[in-house]
Amino acid sequence: MSIVEIADEIYKLKEKIVLIYAFNTTGKTRLSIAYKNATKSESRHTGVYYNAFSEDLFSWDNDIENDESNIRLMIKKSSLNKFHSLFTEEDVMKKLELYKPKYNFFFDYIDDDMEKGIEGIRFIVGQSEEDQEQIKISRGEERIFVWCLFLAMFEVEGWADEQNAHFFIDDPVSSLDDHNIFITATTLYALIEKHFEHRKIIITTHHIGIYSILSNWLTKGEKADKYKKNTKQLIVNRKEEGLQLEPIRKSIFLYHLHLLQTLDKANSENSLVTFHFALLRQVLENIASFLGVGQFSYVLNQIGIENEDEVSNILNVLAHEKVYRYQTEKMNPDNELLFNNILEKLKDKYQFVLRTE
Repeated sequence: MSIVEIADEIYKLKEKIVLIYAFNTTGKTRLSIAYKNATKSESRHTGVYYNAFSEDLFSWDNDIENDESNIRLMIKKSSLNKFHSLFTEEDVMKKLELYKPKYNFFFDYIDDDMEKGIEGIRFIVGQSEEDQEQIKISRGEERIFVWCLFLAMFEVEGWADEQNAHFFIDDPVSSLDDHNIFITATTLYALIEKHFEHRKIIITTHHIGIYSILSNWLTKGEKADKYKKNTKQLIVNRKEEGLQLEPIRKSIFLYHLHLLQTLDKANSENSLVTFHFALLRQVLENIASFLGVGQFSYVLNQIGIENEDEVSNILNVLAHEKVYRYQTEKMNPDNELLFNNILEKLKDKYQFVLRTE
């Protein structure tokens, strides 16, 4: 399937809540654009989107020439500027409160004119005027802030209420700790609860934590009777012949089993590529975490791999993002032998029950 065909399939679904899991680099952002194009009416957007393009509107002015004295998070001009005057710092802070921010912030408007939109955002720490300091927040805090700013903007008149066919939310936050992932799932659940009866809500994510939490709340939580029949759970897989949109066949999506099944299938079909080392390392890390140890070399030792520290170093190199991102070529014989040895010993030690297709 192509991205456009997947977008069309999602559009045709009768369910109002669509939860989609996909690995990074599968094309989730392109899917949101394809969905936007597929649902346009007379060249007008019919829904509201949060994706990588939304985050790209924000960049830092570090004010290097003035020793960072006026460091600000800047917002590029866009069609959204006309909505900036319709929400306040207090509206955004209400969304942020769940995350317990350790800073305050203020909007700077273009030419001090609210109608022209927000130009930049100053972040402040310190209680008294003497202690106050303008700061640059961390990347994780920035992503949370941007997400909450959009959550506030979803509620202004003239945007989400007019483009009311759907919300398409693509990975609202990433690289967060478990607590903030839980909080983000809470904000998504609140968005679903408020809007799902009147519009379709599509959420795509590569993060198994967010996916699993939402999946359980929607299909097994105390309000599951309300949501389950309106929820469709899917996964987008990249295959040799293209992308595939497939249903999640079990009500609880077990990430490590999905990874192992992917690796086992590639191994049996002799289609291993370097990228599979990254997935293998994720499996080892999940098992190590379950066993309460920090290093996956412990798991290598437990399954009978000799020189586990050396092998874990090799895995780290082969699975490093900068290495695997553009390497989709077939494994060389030595790497394939190493991969086979680890995978087969993992399966033998823990006796995973892998679904076959």
